Amino acid sequence: MPLAGKRALVTGATSGIGLAIAKALSAGGARVMINGFGDAAQIAAAQAEAGGALYHGADMSKPGEIADMMATAQEQLGGVDILVNNAGIQFVSPVEEFPAEKWDAILAINLSSAFHTTRAAVPGMKAAGWGRIINTASAHSLVASPFKSAYVAAKHGIAGFTKAVALEVATHGVTVNCISPGYVWTPLVEKQIPDTMAARGLTREQVIEDVLLKAQPTRQFVTVTQVAQTAIFLCSDAASQITGANISMDGGWTAA
Repeated sequence: MPLAGKRALVTGATSGIGLAIAKALSAGGARVMINGFGDAAQIAAAQAEAGGALYHGADMSKPGEIADMMATAQEQLGGVDILVNNAGIQFVSPVEEFPAEKWDAILAINLSSAFHTTRAAVPGMKAAGWGRIINTASAHSLVASPFKSAYVAAKHGIAGFTKAVALEVATHGVTVNCISPGYVWTPLVEKQIPDTMAARGLTREQVIEDVLLKAQPTRQFVTVTQVAQTAIFLCSDAASQITGANISMDGGWTAA
């Protein structure tokens, strides 16, 4: 198997994109640790789907808990060769009504958590002469939408962070890239529909067709499997010269 012997940590991996990536990494032979929220049954199911993955329940808004997760990955996996920073939350509101605590939480989980995990993982990757860091960004790392000021700011930040770290580790066999999907049908997207309905005065069907899919010329949602397989490619030797890249998977959204 192409990833046999590799150790992977995927944040935000109890559902959606993160779980799909964890499953694909496990299927490729990697030993996996997942992180994310959920009740005991959901977490156990995610672990089973990801090949018996280990689990750490760090709150990704809290640096101390992230540090504990990274130390646990070192103890239980022996290190982290593949780091997937996927944890994310969303909130939709006009900027003048945007709660300050929601802004702080989105920046902490969607952006700062990637700094804390990367900072801890890079020394081991450098020592090994091999590593893969994959950040889940978004089409909103390249373009903006109204009522998503915090999310757009965080995802633009992830794109810049990816480039900066890629340059720092370029001579150490470590690549750093981000994947920028358009709308993927995940719990995160589904949960933002009511807020978008309220913010724009639309029905559920209008949000799906006239806000979400309208942005994507293919008029189709990206699938979690497509994102996961792109992540697997970025872990391959064929992708060893792809670093600092922001890979769009948005049905043509950002082509215009």
